[in-house]
Amino acid sequence: MPKQHLTPVLTAVAACTAQLLALTPAHAGHQDGSDWTFGGFGTLSAVHSTEKQADFSANPLNPGQAGATREWSYGVDSRLGAQLAYNGDRWSAVLQVVAERNVTNSWRPVVEWANVQYQVTPELSLRFGRIALPLFLSGDYRKASYALTAVRAPSELYGALPISNSDGIDASYRWTLGEWKHTTQVLYGGTRVRLSDTLHADARALTGLSNTSTTGAVTVRATALKADLETKLGGQLFSALRQFGAQGETLARRYEPDGKRASVLSIGASYDPGQWFVMGEVGRINARSILGDKSAGYVSAGYRFGSVTPYATFSKVVANTPTRVDGLDLSSLPPPYAAAGQRLNKELNAWLSMISVQDTLSTGVRWDAGSNTALKFQFDHVRPRKGTSGTLTNLQPGYQYGRSFGVISAALDLVF
Repeated sequence: MPKQHLTPVLTAVAACTAQLLALTPAHAGHQDGSDWTFGGFGTLSAVHSTEKQADFSANPLNPGQAGATREWSYGVDSRLGAQLAYNGDRWSAVLQVVAERNVTNSWRPVVEWANVQYQVTPELSLRFGRIALPLFLSGDYRKASYALTAVRAPSELYGALPISNSDGIDASYRWTLGEWKHTTQVLYGGTRVRLSDTLHADARALTGLSNTSTTGAVTVRATALKADLETKLGGQLFSALRQFGAQGETLARRYEPDGKRASVLSIGASYDPGQWFVMGEVGRINARSILGDKSAGYVSAGYRFGSVTPYATFSKVVANTPTRVDGLDLSSLPPPYAAAGQRLNKELNAWLSMISVQDTLSTGVRWDAGSNTALKFQFDHVRPRKGTSGTLTNLQPGYQYGRSFGVISAALDLVF
């Protein structure tokens, strides 16, 4: 790869580290009894896709650029995170800054977490600020790839809901029932997602309930979330559809994402006795709009041979609503209006074709080269289904829907 492709990654690494170090008190460190700690995590990856008429992306908020744009891309999984934490008797606080490529191709560091916690009782804690969403088994550490066995969490499920934090409050209560230890969390807040240089989406009145249960080597997490969406995504399309009277108004109300209630339900479980592991999750993400109603899940397993862990994962996402519709009825319209309506029908179906229907079979190996370093290699066989482009972005004129492709990934993960 040309050296200049690494420049944004290295620049982001430097900026992210400098931003956190500037906030670190002079006495911070890892000394015994210290109230302050500073640490971080990082991933440097290279990804190659055999699909040359589109770009592979593991996250819709990251262009990816592996495939049509670049033979090898460093931007799919590479990131750097730094974290400053304070732990007192009853009060604690954390600030985490992460730099990774975003939808505008910027590597500017952003605040991932920034919250203060008060321990009311040994069982009950309250937090306020920017808080990690308790979503999916790996939701608390999805960006710290060192904590994952694979190169990345399955994009069919985790990419279906790319938001990872909320600005608001939460309460967690720890309790025990028999041999099971539970942590029940309720939260309320909101978040803003940047979709382009000029467009964003707001999730308001984001309300959630999550419960994590453990016993021995078993962990189970179940989560329910709902939020009100506010976004002008596709606004020109829906304004144009409304010019076609009642039928256009019906289509606009059905597929316009602005003002819709989005909901998420998920449950996952893992069993990890030490020598081997197996885990799986299922979830449903329903945006009640052109953003789709999707069900996704995966199952993954691996075996540890000392410092080497081979693993395999099968993941799948399906659409619970049609990814193609008839749209406007053009049969009774005069030719000029019929031509315009045909263009709108085509645009509407182009949006619907971006609702992922896809499955992926992944195999890989992780080598723990040191106490804080892991090297991973992974191959994905990806199959978009039912006339959709799956998780691909930047479709080129020669792209063929339904064509499977391979993805090769290499990643170096570290924590410090």
